Amino acid sequence: MARLMLEQLSDFGDYSGSKELTETLQVVHNEHKNSLSNVRLSPDGRHVHVILCKPKVGLMTFDKYERPQLVQNQKKLDLCLKRPVPIVDILYLDNNNNNSSRDTASVAVVYENGKAEFWKFQECKGGWHLLQTSDLCNSPRARVLSVCVCTNLIIWCEERPPSESSLGFSSTRNKLRYCVCRRDFEVEEGTVSLGGVKIALHNNPKFTVVSSGEYVHLLPDMKVKPLLSISKFFLSWYPLQDTFRVSTTCKNTPLRKLSAKESDFRRLVTDCLGYLSALEPPEIYDFSPSPCGGLLLLLSTGWVCLLQKDGMLRQVYKLADNCLVKYGTHTSLCMYQDTLALVIGQNLHLIDLNCGRELEKIMLKREGLLYANKADRWTPHLLSETGLFMVVHQETDVRDSNFKMKPSPFSTVENIHSGALLVEAVFEEACKYYQQRSLSSTQLTVDALKKGGRFQAPISLASILRSYLSTGMRQRGAELSQNGGGGCVAGQDKLMGSLEAELKALVSLEEVKGSLVRGSFKEVEAVCESLVEKEVTRLLLSSELDKEALLYLNSIFSIFPCQAWRATQAALQLHYNGEGSLSSRAPPDMWKTVLTHTPASSFPASLPLANGVPRNKHSLKSDHNANCKSKSPSSTSPAALPVFELLCSSVFHFQPAWLPRFLELAQQQQGSASLGLSLASSSWGFSGGRGGEGGENNVPLYKRALYVLSSLNPDREKHQDLEVELLLVSRRPNAILQALRVLIGKQQWERVTQVAQKFCKQSPLLNKEIFTSLLCEVAQHRDLDPYLDLLWTLCPEDLTVTTILNLVLKNLPSPNTPSPSSFSMSSTTSTCPPPFADSQSSQLTIGLLKPLLRKVLQRESKPSQRYADILQSPSFPPPAPPRQPTDRPRTVTDSPVGNNLITTPLTEIPE
Repeated sequence: MARLMLEQLSDFGDYSGSKELTETLQVVHNEHKNSLSNVRLSPDGRHVHVILCKPKVGLMTFDKYERPQLVQNQKKLDLCLKRPVPIVDILYLDNNNNNSSRDTASVAVVYENGKAEFWKFQECKGGWHLLQTSDLCNSPRARVLSVCVCTNLIIWCEERPPSESSLGFSSTRNKLRYCVCRRDFEVEEGTVSLGGVKIALHNNPKFTVVSSGEYVHLLPDMKVKPLLSISKFFLSWYPLQDTFRVSTTCKNTPLRKLSAKESDFRRLVTDCLGYLSALEPPEIYDFSPSPCGGLLLLLSTGWVCLLQKDGMLRQVYKLADNCLVKYGTHTSLCMYQDTLALVIGQNLHLIDLNCGRELEKIMLKREGLLYANKADRWTPHLLSETGLFMVVHQETDVRDSNFKMKPSPFSTVENIHSGALLVEAVFEEACKYYQQRSLSSTQLTVDALKKGGRFQAPISLASILRSYLSTGMRQRGAELSQNGGGGCVAGQDKLMGSLEAELKALVSLEEVKGSLVRGSFKEVEAVCESLVEKEVTRLLLSSELDKEALLYLNSIFSIFPCQAWRATQAALQLHYNGEGSLSSRAPPDMWKTVLTHTPASSFPASLPLANGVPRNKHSLKSDHNANCKSKSPSSTSPAALPVFELLCSSVFHFQPAWLPRFLELAQQQQGSASLGLSLASSSWGFSGGRGGEGGENNVPLYKRALYVLSSLNPDREKHQDLEVELLLVSRRPNAILQALRVLIGKQQWERVTQVAQKFCKQSPLLNKEIFTSLLCEVAQHRDLDPYLDLLWTLCPEDLTVTTILNLVLKNLPSPNTPSPSSFSMSSTTSTCPPPFADSQSSQLTIGLLKPLLRKVLQRESKPSQRYADILQSPSFPPPAPPRQPTDRPRTVTDSPVGNNLITTPLTEIPE
């Protein structure tokens, strides 16, 4: 088991004035919030410089002697300066000179008044020696604000005092009184040769100059009040070609690249100010140069970004919400090959630059300053008040519980011997990157990444690969030539081929952005229409919608409702023929996406339903608002409607009359696609019954549509007709009976009889339930009397007289009406002689039931006689029937009703 830990290299005991160094760091820490920002270390870590600020300005230097015995008898010469002028910075002039001796070092101490002192450290001569003092600036009134060294150039930003003629001008012109200057230098044996002063940029605001490789980055000074839009961008200067790039922290590509023939800052950025005025880029909280001309930026949003030397700004790592940087928080960051080290307060984060994964988080006892050691560029080094540290691998042997220190793994470079390995490695890292930031719990695979269009930043990835391949091939060219370099070339081509589609998609996206910015209102509306249609079609054709895609689809319908509705019609190819039917020519795969249940969504089946209507009377909109109000920063994303519910809500908003037809079409598509939910299955609402209604994941489509209807309209009475249509379109017994009950409650008797006549033919069981319900209504009131002839034709075959009479007796009105016994010819409250009733009475009479009873008795007599003949037949086979027809005997159907009532078989009467 291995972990990354800090190992102490020195407690400053091997430095000159170690006790004073520790005390100085503690004093500076107590006086200044970000004290370590004034500490400088030499590239080899042998010299520690502390720049003292007001009220005590000056410089203190502490050195580490490799051979202290040689200088024991000599007087040590320390670089400790006390001047009345503040020190701007300390520059190591031989930093890029690999041939320089380890025992010597040359530095330039630059003061605010433009003076520069050049010092040289020689251990054999006892320490530091002053070589010379020079004036960097031409004007004695100039003030140096920041300075850096790039190859053999000293570059600084100076403030020139306003002339007497410009004092009357506006403050805007006075704030552009800075300039960026350069000067060649050459370190010789005992002196430093300086070239002439050249102005690289003038009439510019205050810049912080940062050197990185062969580039110099000009960053805005965030300590002063921003002027217009000049604090929203920064410049990158390439002195060898004398070119500038204009970049901003909210765009990953440079805004402009141009030659520095025109050194006037105002003309340099005039074309960009209009575009920049509409931007709100995040502020730069901290920065650090990278080894290859790039720049690490810590932004106010918590992102750590890498500005590459080609101008691409790549997001590397995002701090957690509870670790966001605030003004005054100590920060330090540095890049070590493929590892990013970041100090926030007293936490050290180690991050893999290739995929943005946090390798380790180490708690610090004191605030630390990261620095790069020239002897070990791949290992993070740290300075704190207690000493110097480095990151090492610590392995624990479980068997003997011993700790073993190993060298840092950051210096190892993986050799790639085949193109296939390169391709797979890149895609595997991309999988980890997207999985870390994905809201879905589904494991992302390389195949899904290649085919599913998951790449979100192909330009950044291509830039990483190009940089990696170009630098890696040069470093390992000899080794690859021995092992056969053709595989890597083929792998590079294959990888770029895999990214081709993503790059084309990104180019088209940039074209859409441009048309949105430059186009008129109608053109923008047309672009939005086309874009929404493409996105809706793409999502509906997806083989599987994850949570992110479903949330995205919901947002489209929420932001662009009209365009999304038209896009739905185009994608599903919906056609209304005017005869009350809806057709679709969409492919089955699209309908499968529409109808398939999405586990990642907030499916309405999770709520208690009663035949599609929620038992609790709250709307989906109120649920969504409640979710938004109660959502904390650490909570999950808001719930999303499944695709079918989303389309139903869109249909309801724009074409409410289409909703039943859309449900009917969806059921047809579901049945034809054989998704496992048969439309013909009859479920009677029992839990776990047939048809899957008892299961939460197989809720019928009509219940899902009813849920949308009830959610969008809490007032059920307003759209009850639409609810009845949805119930009837489902053709499910439970739904049909519910629709019938709704119509009965509204006393729409003609519609009731139409529904009964239509659906009694669907199944015998449904026929019996419908007829029983209507017979109960007939027993209670006289509203159905005009339709009795039609109702008697719907009487089921297996219904007997006894059953009919029992139903009627049980459903007679009570208690203000005569008791059921009065139905048998005796009544004390009726003014009319029994069995007749008043014409205004709602009481059921035998005269109304007589046609029904006669029909049932006639039907009962036939099977009774037939079954009796079968029961009385002998055991031997009956004789053959005569060949000639005989006269048909008279049946009981010719007898009067009274006789039929008397001769009814007693076996049919229940006990």
